[in-house]
Amino acid sequence: MSQVIMTILQIISTLIVLAAAFASINTIFLRLPSAIGILIVSLSVSLFSLGINFIWPSLELSSTMYRAVKGFNFSNALLEGMLGLLLFAGALHVKLVDLRANWRVVLLMATIGVALSTIVAGVGFSWITGAPLMIALVFGALISPTDPVAVLGVLRGANLEKSLETKIAGESLFNDGVGYVVFLVLVSIAFPAAGAHGSNVADAITLFIKEAFGGAILGLVLGWATYKVMTRINDYSVEVLLTLALAFGGYQLAIWLHVSAPIMAVCAGLLIGDELTSHAMTQKTRDYVDTFWKLIDDILNAVLFLMIGLEVFAIAFSMDALLAGVLSIGLSLLARLVAVFVPIALLRPFRRFSKGIVPIMTWGGLKGGISVALALSLPDSEWKPLILTVTYIVVLFSIIVQGLTVASLAKRVGR
Repeated sequence: MSQVIMTILQIISTLIVLAAAFASINTIFLRLPSAIGILIVSLSVSLFSLGINFIWPSLELSSTMYRAVKGFNFSNALLEGMLGLLLFAGALHVKLVDLRANWRVVLLMATIGVALSTIVAGVGFSWITGAPLMIALVFGALISPTDPVAVLGVLRGANLEKSLETKIAGESLFNDGVGYVVFLVLVSIAFPAAGAHGSNVADAITLFIKEAFGGAILGLVLGWATYKVMTRINDYSVEVLLTLALAFGGYQLAIWLHVSAPIMAVCAGLLIGDELTSHAMTQKTRDYVDTFWKLIDDILNAVLFLMIGLEVFAIAFSMDALLAGVLSIGLSLLARLVAVFVPIALLRPFRRFSKGIVPIMTWGGLKGGISVALALSLPDSEWKPLILTVTYIVVLFSIIVQGLTVASLAKRVGR
Protein backbone atom coordinates (compact mmCIF):
# COMPACT_ATOMS: atom_id res chain seq x y z
CA MET A 1 0.00 0.00 0.00
CA SER A 2 2.77 2.48 0.89
CA GLN A 3 4.42 1.85 -2.46
CA VAL A 4 1.16 2.71 -4.28
CA ILE A 5 0.77 5.91 -2.26
CA MET A 6 4.33 6.93 -2.99
CA THR A 7 3.83 6.28 -6.69
CA ILE A 8 0.73 8.49 -6.74
CA LEU A 9 2.52 11.21 -4.78
CA GLN A 10 5.50 11.03 -7.14
CA ILE A 11 3.24 11.38 -10.18
CA ILE A 12 1.39 14.35 -8.69
CA SER A 13 4.67 15.99 -7.65
CA THR A 14 6.16 15.52 -11.11
CA LEU A 15 3.09 16.97 -12.83
CA ILE A 16 3.02 20.02 -10.56
CA VAL A 17 6.74 20.66 -10.98
CA LEU A 18 6.48 20.39 -14.77
CA ALA A 19 3.36 22.56 -14.87
CA ALA A 20 5.09 25.25 -12.80
CA ALA A 21 8.21 25.09 -14.99
CA PHE A 22 6.27 25.23 -18.26
CA ALA A 23 4.01 28.00 -16.94
CA SER A 24 7.12 30.02 -16.05
CA ILE A 25 8.60 29.48 -19.54
CA ASN A 26 5.34 30.63 -21.09
CA THR A 27 5.04 33.68 -18.83
CA ILE A 28 8.63 34.80 -19.46
CA PHE A 29 9.06 33.97 -23.14
CA LEU A 30 5.81 33.14 -24.97
CA ARG A 31 3.35 35.29 -23.01
CA LEU A 32 0.36 33.36 -24.34
CA PRO A 33 -2.83 32.59 -22.40
CA SER A 34 -1.64 30.35 -19.58
CA ALA A 35 -3.34 27.07 -20.51
CA ILE A 36 -2.48 27.36 -24.21
CA GLY A 37 1.11 28.32 -23.47
CA ILE A 38 1.60 25.35 -21.14
CA LEU A 39 0.17 23.03 -23.79
CA ILE A 40 2.50 24.39 -26.47
CA VAL A 41 5.59 24.09 -24.23
CA SER A 42 4.57 20.58 -23.14
CA LEU A 43 3.92 19.48 -26.72
CA SER A 44 7.22 21.01 -27.87
CA VAL A 45 9.16 19.12 -25.19
CA SER A 46 7.38 15.89 -26.14
CA LEU A 47 8.08 16.32 -29.86
CA PHE A 48 11.69 17.28 -29.13
CA SER A 49 12.20 14.07 -27.15
CA LEU A 50 10.70 12.09 -30.03
CA GLY A 51 13.11 13.82 -32.41
CA ILE A 52 16.09 13.08 -30.15
CA ASN A 53 15.05 9.46 -29.97
CA PHE A 54 14.84 9.29 -33.78
CA ILE A 55 18.40 10.68 -34.12
CA TRP A 56 19.90 8.75 -31.18
CA PRO A 57 17.76 5.63 -30.60
CA SER A 58 20.23 4.33 -28.03
CA LEU A 59 19.17 7.07 -25.60
CA GLU A 60 15.66 5.57 -25.42
CA LEU A 61 14.40 8.96 -24.20
CA SER A 62 10.99 8.76 -25.85
CA SER A 63 10.61 5.12 -24.79
CA THR A 64 11.11 6.14 -21.17
CA MET A 65 8.59 8.98 -21.49
CA TYR A 66 6.18 6.69 -23.34
CA ARG A 67 6.22 4.20 -20.46
CA ALA A 68 5.72 7.01 -17.96
CA VAL A 69 2.76 8.45 -19.89
CA LYS A 70 1.17 5.03 -20.45
CA GLY A 71 1.66 4.22 -16.77
CA PHE A 72 -0.41 7.25 -15.79
CA ASN A 73 -4.12 6.78 -16.49
CA PHE A 74 -5.01 10.17 -17.98
CA SER A 75 -8.60 9.12 -18.65
CA ASN A 76 -9.33 8.06 -15.06
CA ALA A 77 -7.46 11.02 -13.58
CA LEU A 78 -9.62 13.46 -15.56
CA LEU A 79 -13.00 11.72 -15.70
CA GLU A 80 -13.00 10.46 -12.10
CA GLY A 81 -11.20 13.32 -10.37
CA MET A 82 -10.16 16.54 -12.06
CA LEU A 83 -13.28 17.04 -14.17
CA GLY A 84 -15.55 17.34 -11.14
CA LEU A 85 -13.39 20.04 -9.58
CA LEU A 86 -13.05 21.94 -12.87
CA LEU A 87 -16.79 21.89 -13.58
CA PHE A 88 -17.66 22.82 -9.99
CA ALA A 89 -15.21 25.74 -10.11
CA GLY A 90 -16.59 26.92 -13.46
CA ALA A 91 -20.22 26.66 -12.30
CA LEU A 92 -19.51 28.69 -9.14
CA HIS A 93 -19.01 31.80 -11.28
CA VAL A 94 -22.16 31.46 -13.39
CA LYS A 95 -25.06 33.17 -11.65
CA LEU A 96 -28.43 31.45 -11.76
CA VAL A 97 -30.21 34.76 -12.39
CA ASP A 98 -28.16 35.22 -15.57
CA LEU A 99 -28.64 31.57 -16.55
CA ARG A 100 -32.41 31.82 -16.08
CA ALA A 101 -32.53 34.73 -18.50
CA ASN A 102 -30.80 32.58 -21.14
CA TRP A 103 -32.05 29.12 -20.18
CA ARG A 104 -33.80 28.36 -23.46
CA VAL A 105 -30.76 28.76 -25.69
CA VAL A 106 -28.49 27.04 -23.14
CA LEU A 107 -30.93 24.10 -22.89
CA LEU A 108 -31.32 23.73 -26.67
CA MET A 109 -27.59 23.93 -27.34
CA ALA A 110 -26.77 21.43 -24.59
CA THR A 111 -29.41 18.94 -25.79
CA ILE A 112 -30.46 19.35 -29.42
CA GLY A 113 -27.11 20.95 -30.19
CA VAL A 114 -25.14 18.04 -28.73
CA ALA A 115 -27.37 15.53 -30.54
CA LEU A 116 -26.95 17.31 -33.89
CA SER A 117 -23.20 17.66 -33.40
CA THR A 118 -22.92 13.96 -32.58
CA ILE A 119 -24.85 12.98 -35.71
CA VAL A 120 -23.01 15.33 -38.08
CA ALA A 121 -19.57 14.44 -36.74
CA GLY A 122 -20.43 10.73 -36.60
CA VAL A 123 -21.82 10.45 -40.12
CA GLY A 124 -18.93 12.50 -41.46
CA PHE A 125 -16.35 10.37 -39.62
CA SER A 126 -17.93 7.22 -41.03
CA TRP A 127 -17.70 8.69 -44.54
CA ILE A 128 -14.06 9.81 -44.07
CA THR A 129 -12.73 6.63 -42.48
CA GLY A 130 -15.18 3.88 -43.42
CA ALA A 131 -15.88 3.15 -39.75
CA PRO A 132 -19.19 1.46 -38.88
CA LEU A 133 -21.86 4.06 -38.17
CA MET A 134 -22.28 3.22 -34.46
CA ILE A 135 -18.52 3.40 -33.89
CA ALA A 136 -18.45 6.70 -35.80
CA LEU A 137 -21.28 8.09 -33.66
CA VAL A 138 -19.20 7.32 -30.57
CA PHE A 139 -16.51 9.56 -32.07
CA GLY A 140 -19.17 12.20 -32.73
CA ALA A 141 -20.22 12.09 -29.08
CA LEU A 142 -16.72 12.39 -27.65
CA ILE A 143 -15.75 15.27 -29.96
CA SER A 144 -18.93 17.27 -29.26
CA PRO A 145 -18.26 18.50 -25.67
CA THR A 146 -16.49 21.84 -25.43
CA ASP A 147 -13.99 22.87 -22.77
CA PRO A 148 -15.73 25.54 -20.62
CA VAL A 149 -12.59 26.65 -18.80
CA ALA A 150 -10.54 27.07 -21.97
CA VAL A 151 -13.41 28.92 -23.64
CA LEU A 152 -13.89 31.37 -20.78
CA GLY A 153 -10.15 31.79 -20.29
CA VAL A 154 -9.48 32.96 -23.82
CA LEU A 155 -12.64 35.10 -23.99
CA ARG A 156 -11.91 37.05 -20.79
CA GLY A 157 -10.17 39.79 -22.69
CA ALA A 158 -12.86 40.12 -25.34
CA ASN A 159 -15.27 42.22 -23.19
CA LEU A 160 -18.35 40.41 -24.46
CA GLU A 161 -21.94 41.28 -23.60
CA LYS A 162 -22.99 39.67 -20.32
CA SER A 163 -25.76 37.68 -22.02
CA LEU A 164 -23.34 36.23 -24.59
CA GLU A 165 -20.81 35.35 -21.90
CA THR A 166 -23.54 33.55 -19.92
CA LYS A 167 -24.68 31.60 -22.99
CA ILE A 168 -21.12 30.48 -23.71
CA ALA A 169 -20.40 29.56 -20.08
CA GLY A 170 -23.70 27.81 -19.41
CA GLU A 171 -23.75 25.91 -22.67
CA SER A 172 -20.13 24.76 -22.24
CA LEU A 173 -20.75 23.56 -18.68
CA PHE A 174 -23.90 21.62 -19.51
CA ASN A 175 -22.82 20.21 -22.88
CA ASP A 176 -19.83 18.62 -21.12
CA GLY A 177 -22.21 16.69 -18.87
CA VAL A 178 -24.76 15.87 -21.56
CA GLY A 179 -22.06 14.92 -24.08
CA TYR A 180 -20.52 12.55 -21.53
CA VAL A 181 -23.90 10.85 -20.96
CA VAL A 182 -24.51 10.54 -24.73
CA PHE A 183 -21.04 9.02 -25.07
CA LEU A 184 -21.78 6.41 -22.37
CA VAL A 185 -25.08 5.52 -24.03
CA LEU A 186 -23.51 5.09 -27.48
CA VAL A 187 -20.58 3.08 -26.10
CA SER A 188 -23.05 0.70 -24.43
CA ILE A 189 -24.66 0.14 -27.85
CA ALA A 190 -21.52 0.10 -30.03
CA PHE A 191 -19.51 -2.07 -27.60
CA PRO A 192 -22.14 -4.27 -25.90
CA ALA A 193 -19.53 -6.75 -24.67
CA ALA A 194 -17.77 -3.95 -22.76
CA GLY A 195 -20.85 -2.33 -21.27
CA ALA A 196 -22.99 -3.34 -18.35
CA HIS A 197 -26.11 -1.52 -19.44
CA GLY A 198 -27.35 -3.58 -22.35
CA SER A 199 -27.37 -2.66 -26.01
CA ASN A 200 -30.97 -2.03 -27.05
CA VAL A 201 -32.66 1.32 -27.52
CA ALA A 202 -34.86 1.00 -24.43
CA ASP A 203 -31.82 0.34 -22.23
CA ALA A 204 -30.03 3.30 -23.82
CA ILE A 205 -32.95 5.67 -23.10
CA THR A 206 -33.19 4.39 -19.53
CA LEU A 207 -29.46 4.91 -19.07
CA PHE A 208 -29.65 8.47 -20.42
CA ILE A 209 -32.55 9.42 -18.13
CA LYS A 210 -30.89 7.85 -15.08
CA GLU A 211 -27.52 9.46 -15.75
CA ALA A 212 -28.73 12.96 -16.69
CA PHE A 213 -31.64 13.48 -14.30
CA GLY A 214 -30.05 11.46 -11.52
CA GLY A 215 -26.92 13.60 -11.69
CA ALA A 216 -28.92 16.85 -11.65
CA ILE A 217 -31.07 15.77 -8.70
CA LEU A 218 -28.06 14.56 -6.72
CA GLY A 219 -26.18 17.81 -7.36
CA LEU A 220 -29.10 19.97 -6.25
CA VAL A 221 -29.77 17.85 -3.14
CA LEU A 222 -26.11 17.82 -2.04
CA GLY A 223 -25.71 21.52 -2.86
CA TRP A 224 -28.78 22.45 -0.83
CA ALA A 225 -27.67 20.27 2.10
CA THR A 226 -24.24 21.93 2.06
CA TYR A 227 -25.88 25.36 1.94
CA LYS A 228 -28.04 24.54 5.00
CA VAL A 229 -24.95 23.43 6.95
CA MET A 230 -23.12 26.61 5.94
CA THR A 231 -25.94 28.79 7.32
CA ARG A 232 -25.10 27.45 10.80
CA ILE A 233 -21.35 28.12 10.52
CA ASN A 234 -19.38 31.36 10.55
CA ASP A 235 -15.85 30.12 9.90
CA TYR A 236 -14.42 30.70 6.42
CA SER A 237 -11.91 27.83 6.68
CA VAL A 238 -14.65 25.31 7.50
CA GLU A 239 -16.95 26.66 4.78
CA VAL A 240 -14.20 26.45 2.14
CA LEU A 241 -13.58 22.89 3.31
CA LEU A 242 -17.30 22.13 2.92
CA THR A 243 -17.28 23.27 -0.72
CA LEU A 244 -14.24 21.08 -1.37
CA ALA A 245 -15.97 18.12 0.29
CA LEU A 246 -19.06 18.76 -1.84
CA ALA A 247 -17.05 18.75 -5.07
CA PHE A 248 -14.90 15.73 -4.19
CA GLY A 249 -17.40 13.65 -2.25
CA GLY A 250 -20.38 14.44 -4.45
CA TYR A 251 -18.49 13.48 -7.59
CA GLN A 252 -17.41 10.14 -6.15
CA LEU A 253 -20.92 9.48 -4.80
CA ALA A 254 -22.34 10.13 -8.27
CA ILE A 255 -19.90 7.64 -9.79
CA TRP A 256 -20.86 5.07 -7.12
CA LEU A 257 -24.59 5.63 -7.78
CA HIS A 258 -24.04 5.41 -11.57
CA VAL A 259 -25.47 8.86 -12.28
CA SER A 260 -23.77 11.64 -14.22
CA ALA A 261 -20.97 13.01 -12.05
CA PRO A 262 -20.25 15.99 -14.39
CA ILE A 263 -23.90 17.10 -14.29
CA MET A 264 -23.87 16.66 -10.49
CA ALA A 265 -20.81 18.93 -10.24
CA VAL A 266 -22.35 21.63 -12.45
CA CYS A 267 -25.69 21.68 -10.56
CA ALA A 268 -24.00 21.72 -7.15
CA GLY A 269 -21.64 24.50 -8.23
CA LEU A 270 -24.47 26.61 -9.64
CA LEU A 271 -26.41 26.30 -6.39
CA ILE A 272 -23.48 27.17 -4.10
CA GLY A 273 -22.47 30.08 -6.35
CA ASP A 274 -26.00 31.51 -6.49
CA GLU A 275 -26.91 34.80 -4.82
CA LEU A 276 -29.42 32.99 -2.59
CA THR A 277 -26.87 30.69 -1.02
CA SER A 278 -24.31 33.48 -0.80
CA HIS A 279 -26.34 34.78 2.16
CA ALA A 280 -25.05 31.74 4.05
CA MET A 281 -21.55 33.28 3.87
CA THR A 282 -20.05 36.50 5.07
CA GLN A 283 -18.30 38.62 2.46
CA LYS A 284 -14.97 37.45 3.87
CA THR A 285 -15.98 33.81 3.41
CA ARG A 286 -17.28 34.49 -0.12
CA ASP A 287 -13.95 36.12 -1.02
CA TYR A 288 -12.02 33.15 0.36
CA VAL A 289 -14.26 30.64 -1.46
CA ASP A 290 -13.90 32.51 -4.76
CA THR A 291 -10.14 32.87 -4.39
CA PHE A 292 -9.68 29.24 -3.35
CA TRP A 293 -11.62 27.87 -6.30
CA LYS A 294 -9.95 30.21 -8.75
CA LEU A 295 -6.58 28.85 -7.59
CA ILE A 296 -7.84 25.25 -7.85
CA ASP A 297 -9.15 26.06 -11.33
CA ASP A 298 -5.85 27.60 -12.48
CA ILE A 299 -3.67 24.83 -11.01
CA LEU A 300 -5.77 21.97 -12.40
CA ASN A 301 -5.93 23.60 -15.81
CA ALA A 302 -2.17 23.98 -15.86
CA VAL A 303 -1.79 20.27 -15.02
CA LEU A 304 -4.53 19.25 -17.49
CA PHE A 305 -3.01 21.07 -20.46
CA LEU A 306 0.43 19.78 -19.50
CA MET A 307 -0.94 16.22 -19.64
CA ILE A 308 -2.59 16.85 -23.02
CA GLY A 309 0.79 17.84 -24.41
CA LEU A 310 2.44 14.74 -22.96
CA GLU A 311 -0.25 12.42 -24.32
CA VAL A 312 1.38 12.67 -27.77
CA PHE A 313 3.41 9.61 -26.65
CA ALA A 314 0.20 7.56 -26.50
CA ILE A 315 -0.76 8.44 -30.09
CA ALA A 316 -0.12 5.98 -32.90
CA PHE A 317 0.44 8.28 -35.89
CA SER A 318 0.14 7.08 -39.49
CA MET A 319 -0.43 8.89 -42.77
CA ASP A 320 -4.04 7.67 -42.97
CA ALA A 321 -4.72 8.78 -39.41
CA LEU A 322 -3.09 12.18 -40.00
CA LEU A 323 -5.20 12.73 -43.11
CA ALA A 324 -8.35 11.68 -41.27
CA GLY A 325 -7.39 14.05 -38.45
CA VAL A 326 -6.96 17.02 -40.78
CA LEU A 327 -10.30 16.32 -42.47
CA SER A 328 -11.95 15.88 -39.08
CA ILE A 329 -10.90 19.39 -38.05
CA GLY A 330 -13.25 20.79 -40.67
CA LEU A 331 -15.83 18.16 -39.76
CA SER A 332 -15.81 19.12 -36.09
CA LEU A 333 -16.22 22.80 -36.98
CA LEU A 334 -19.15 21.95 -39.25
CA ALA A 335 -20.75 19.90 -36.47
CA ARG A 336 -20.26 22.77 -34.03
CA LEU A 337 -21.76 25.26 -36.52
CA VAL A 338 -24.89 23.11 -36.85
CA ALA A 339 -25.09 22.69 -33.06
CA VAL A 340 -25.04 26.48 -32.61
CA PHE A 341 -27.01 27.64 -35.66
CA VAL A 342 -30.09 25.39 -35.34
CA PRO A 343 -31.02 26.28 -31.71
CA ILE A 344 -30.47 29.99 -32.40
CA ALA A 345 -32.52 29.81 -35.61
CA LEU A 346 -35.36 28.16 -33.66
CA LEU A 347 -35.36 30.91 -31.02
CA ARG A 348 -34.54 33.95 -33.18
CA PRO A 349 -38.22 34.78 -33.95
CA PHE A 350 -38.89 35.07 -30.21
CA ARG A 351 -35.86 36.91 -28.86
CA ARG A 352 -32.87 39.09 -29.69
CA PHE A 353 -29.36 37.65 -29.86
CA SER A 354 -25.98 39.35 -29.49
CA LYS A 355 -24.22 40.38 -32.66
CA GLY A 356 -21.89 37.70 -34.02
CA ILE A 357 -23.18 34.98 -31.70
CA VAL A 358 -23.02 32.19 -34.31
CA PRO A 359 -19.40 32.69 -35.46
CA ILE A 360 -18.19 33.42 -31.91
CA MET A 361 -19.81 30.34 -30.37
CA THR A 362 -18.79 28.16 -33.33
CA TRP A 363 -15.12 29.17 -33.38
CA GLY A 364 -15.10 29.48 -29.58
CA GLY A 365 -16.36 25.93 -29.00
CA LEU A 366 -12.93 24.69 -28.01
CA LYS A 367 -12.36 20.97 -27.57
CA GLY A 368 -10.24 19.93 -24.61
CA GLY A 369 -9.07 17.24 -22.26
CA ILE A 370 -12.45 15.54 -21.88
CA SER A 371 -12.44 14.51 -25.56
CA VAL A 372 -8.96 12.97 -25.25
CA ALA A 373 -9.93 11.26 -21.97
CA LEU A 374 -13.08 9.78 -23.50
CA ALA A 375 -11.12 8.50 -26.50
CA LEU A 376 -8.59 6.87 -24.17
CA SER A 377 -11.41 5.25 -22.17
CA LEU A 378 -12.83 3.43 -25.20
CA PRO A 379 -12.78 -0.39 -25.10
CA ASP A 380 -9.93 -1.87 -27.13
CA SER A 381 -10.90 -2.36 -30.77
CA GLU A 382 -9.42 -1.95 -34.24
CA TRP A 383 -10.88 1.58 -34.40
CA LYS A 384 -9.63 2.91 -31.05
CA PRO A 385 -6.10 3.97 -32.25
CA LEU A 386 -7.59 5.87 -35.19
CA ILE A 387 -10.24 7.58 -33.05
CA LEU A 388 -7.63 8.55 -30.45
CA THR A 389 -5.26 10.01 -33.06
CA VAL A 390 -7.99 11.95 -34.85
CA THR A 391 -9.35 13.26 -31.55
CA TYR A 392 -5.89 14.40 -30.47
CA ILE A 393 -5.33 16.28 -33.74
CA VAL A 394 -8.72 18.01 -33.51
CA VAL A 395 -8.10 19.00 -29.87
CA LEU A 396 -4.64 20.41 -30.62
CA PHE A 397 -5.99 22.50 -33.50
CA SER A 398 -8.94 23.66 -31.41
CA ILE A 399 -6.90 24.75 -28.39
CA ILE A 400 -3.93 26.27 -30.21
CA VAL A 401 -5.41 27.78 -33.40
CA GLN A 402 -8.96 28.54 -32.32
CA GLY A 403 -7.89 29.40 -28.79
CA LEU A 404 -5.37 31.99 -29.94
CA THR A 405 -7.72 33.65 -32.44
CA VAL A 406 -11.20 33.47 -30.90
CA ALA A 407 -10.77 36.58 -28.71
CA SER A 408 -9.82 38.73 -31.70
CA LEU A 409 -12.70 37.24 -33.68
CA ALA A 410 -15.09 38.08 -30.83
CA LYS A 411 -13.83 41.66 -30.72
CA ARG A 412 -14.22 42.01 -34.49
CA VAL A 413 -17.66 40.49 -35.04
CA GLY A 414 -19.21 40.92 -31.60
CA ARG A 415 -19.20 44.70 -31.49
